[in-house]
Amino acid sequence: MLTHIPLHSSMLHNLRQRQSMTLLVSEPLLTHHSRSHAHPLAMSRPNASSDTDSAAATHDALDQAAAGFVEHLRVVRGLSPHSLRAYQGDLTRFQQWRKQAAEDICSPHDLDPRSLGIFISDLAEEGLAPRTLARMVASLRAWGRWLFESGQLGSNPACNLRSPRLPQHLPHVLDDEELGQILDAPKGNDEQACRDRALLEVLYSTGMRVGELVGLDDQRIDWQQGIVMVIGKGNKERLAPLGGPARSCLEEYCLLRDRIHRRNERSDNATFLSLRGRRLSDRDVRRRLDYYLDCCGLSRRTSPHTLRHSFATHLLQRGADIRAVQELLGHASLNTTQIYTHLSMEHLREVYDIAHPRARSL
Repeated sequence: MLTHIPLHSSMLHNLRQRQSMTLLVSEPLLTHHSRSHAHPLAMSRPNASSDTDSAAATHDALDQAAAGFVEHLRVVRGLSPHSLRAYQGDLTRFQQWRKQAAEDICSPHDLDPRSLGIFISDLAEEGLAPRTLARMVASLRAWGRWLFESGQLGSNPACNLRSPRLPQHLPHVLDDEELGQILDAPKGNDEQACRDRALLEVLYSTGMRVGELVGLDDQRIDWQQGIVMVIGKGNKERLAPLGGPARSCLEEYCLLRDRIHRRNERSDNATFLSLRGRRLSDRDVRRRLDYYLDCCGLSRRTSPHTLRHSFATHLLQRGADIRAVQELLGHASLNTTQIYTHLSMEHLREVYDIAHPRARSL
């Protein structure tokens, strides 16, 4: 059973009192006259007010459909725990909404474009950020597609939901001086300093996501070739080369780590460990980076993902082929990688303005 999430009481009020509503679907709006005489989600469903026990039983059918979808994402698609939490949170919010505001939605067959559109409209009126709404729409589309492809529905009821327009924000990137400060920040030869130096170097050298870094195991490192096998989103594998400094720092750390935390006493083959011998978490890496940002006097706007952004941007600025960068980042679509071309073009424009004799207007 999915977790209860409290909703604002205005959602229920909006469904009955709203005189005009913009649905994010292609179906025509109901008129004000029709809204004043019937609940918008109860129309054309004569059995919506059937026996209470039967309704309670069928409520479980939609809960089970949501749980089955999340299990599919975990087992078949191999999504990360972070992605699974996001999907389950979105479906939980929808489930709580329909139990409070649309009780006639009792099974997957009751899902339709209009009810899903009303749900998204309610969230928009509650002031959810466009990016959160876009993620919710994507979750509903994916759920509907799974219900269709698994034969539970004859079509995807969410296929016509429209996402809000999202502003294009260029990613934050470190320049060479800032990057050098961060990579040189861990001082000393103790376990913590060696580990932090290695993980920062590996993040920048490979362009890994922080979740991929903390999930790294020793058997996926080819020391002879200087290559790491990265397990990315959806359990997709890709090869990432280790640069000279990253390889040297990682070798130094692993030797020290194995002297302190004997291999036969460890529960797994995690590469990066806490001082107590457990696998590092995403938050552990973030906390260590924040510490070094403070040491360097740099903004905490920088995150572990900033090193990934910097990796891609610096490669493109130095002439790397965009498809090679796409492969190194593990992007499924080239469109995702192309955002970094905007940053590299800004750099090229600066170089052009400085170097070309006819770059500036008279």
